[in-house]
Amino acid sequence: MSQDGERFPKRARLTRRSEFLSLSRQGKKVYTSHFVILSKANDKGENRLGITVSARVGNAVVRNRIKRLLREFFRRHSRELPAPRDIVIIARKEAGELSLDEVTKELKGAFTHQGSRQR
Repeated sequence: MSQDGERFPKRARLTRRSEFLSLSRQGKKVYTSHFVILSKANDKGENRLGITVSARVGNAVVRNRIKRLLREFFRRHSRELPAPRDIVIIARKEAGELSLDEVTKELKGAFTHQGSRQR
């Protein structure tokens, strides 16, 4: 069993369509080579994560693997991210080939605005 600080509890997830739409309209966008990251300040007191992986990225096995990698990144590094924010990570087609170390390196760089462009 993982310790409480290492879980991905329901309160740390974005689950409603309205939350995703709000971020797509009002959130700050950061583009990397494998992901698009949308983020916006929230009043919940902690970071919350939503993940979008479309069927264009790959079959169910590939999509689920990407989601596991992104959840693991968030679980390990959510305390290091600027808080409190709602964050949606959208996977691009080539993301299915990444390892956890590559995902971590790319997303950490994106959250510190190194090696990414913003809109």
